[in-house]
Amino acid sequence: MIIFPAIDLKNGEAVRLTQGDYNQVKVYFKNPAEVLEFFKKNNSQYLHIVDLDGASSGKTENFETIKMLVENSDLFIQVGGGIRNEERIKKYLELGVNRVILGTAAIENPEFLVEMVHKYKDKVAVSVDAHDQKVAVNGWKEVKSIDSFEFCKTLSDIGVDNIIYTDISKDGKMSGTNIEIYRRLSKVIKSKITASGGITYKDEIIELKSLNIYGAIVGKAIYENTLNLEEIIKTAE
Repeated sequence: MIIFPAIDLKNGEAVRLTQGDYNQVKVYFKNPAEVLEFFKKNNSQYLHIVDLDGASSGKTENFETIKMLVENSDLFIQVGGGIRNEERIKKYLELGVNRVILGTAAIENPEFLVEMVHKYKDKVAVSVDAHDQKVAVNGWKEVKSIDSFEFCKTLSDIGVDNIIYTDISKDGKMSGTNIEIYRRLSKVIKSKITASGGITYKDEIIELKSLNIYGAIVGKAIYENTLNLEEIIKTAE
């Protein structure tokens, strides 16, 4: 299983939110370049970046910061937030990003999603952000009536390579993740599954790995020293 340490970008700074609330922001690195040193020191080979401003506005607000991170790193980097047309997909892939993540666009423009998945294959992942098992969009500010579990099955059926599933109620709370939803998804989804939201304990890494989950995104728990990044990378391998 792959561990993806996460950077959330807001106003060019590396931050974490609590339950996706833009009013509950904690800044961890004013200069996101510092976080690269932290990841390198802990032997990480992967990086998950979310442009929070972009997720909210639908634009690539933190592109220059992401460009700096890509150019100063040899990590496998995946990026999400505000990627809602092919021009932006190309822009990130040409920059050197390894995988782009569609969220709102995947829900609101199914034809576009199918076209991009068939064209870019495993370079496109889809983020499913769930509030009470309903899909949230536009930086988690709007909740649709779409069942998140059923939506994951639809994504798998159309050939999405990697589904990143986040339980918003768990995100940033440091109280554990929703293991049960990953247990359910692992039984019916053909796509690779990346777990996200609230991963706090080493035991959760062990359990997710036992379910053959592809990846786990960790954020606040590594910055708050609840999880040792180097240790959980070894645990997941």
